[in-house]
Amino acid sequence: MIRKLREGLYRLYSRKVNSKTGKRRNLGTFETLAAAKKHEREVQYFKRLKF
Repeated sequence: MIRKLREGLYRLYSRKVNSKTGKRRNLGTFETLAAAKKHEREVQYFKRLKF
C-alpha cells in the first residue's frame, strides 16, 4: 500500500497489519510515486522466490 505524506513523499507500507502493534510495516519512503511502485514490485517478486 502506497500513501502520500504531507511532505510530498510516498511511503510504501506492508499489506498486512502487524498483530502486535496494530500497524503496517514501513517498507520505504520514496521521492516519486513511480519509485514507490517499482519498489513494491521488487518486494512482491522477492516474496515469491524459492531458495
